[in-house]
Amino acid sequence: MWLSSLSDDQRQALLRLAHNVVVSDGLLDPNEEGMLAEFQREMELQGGDEELEYLELDGIAEIFDSRRARVVALLNLLKLSYADGAFEIEEECLLKEISNTFAVSDEEFLLMDNWVRRLTALESEAQGLMDG
Repeated sequence: MWLSSLSDDQRQALLRLAHNVVVSDGLLDPNEEGMLAEFQREMELQGGDEELEYLELDGIAEIFDSRRARVVALLNLLKLSYADGAFEIEEECLLKEISNTFAVSDEEFLLMDNWVRRLTALESEAQGLMDG
């Protein structure tokens, strides 16, 4: 969502942050892999066979230097964290750490989380309509 609005540096960093989120709970779900591939398509990044590296959080506030870029990143990372059907504690801790780095308040984080959960439910409902 809105990933095409990010700069090239932000796109590369977001892909690595997404990798951080996916591996934080120690499990790589096929739905998470699919969403990572979807991120790459939306950001027009070539999906090579190279392994994504962990991205240290130091300095990410400088990469995501606008409120819009930070919100886009958090919304997409939150959506990714729900891709496997469970928002694991490790994922939540990492996302809260990222939001703190981005100077996003706990209240704003909860609003974003709520919005993503509602969006995910609506997408699931739409899929059910299409599947019959």
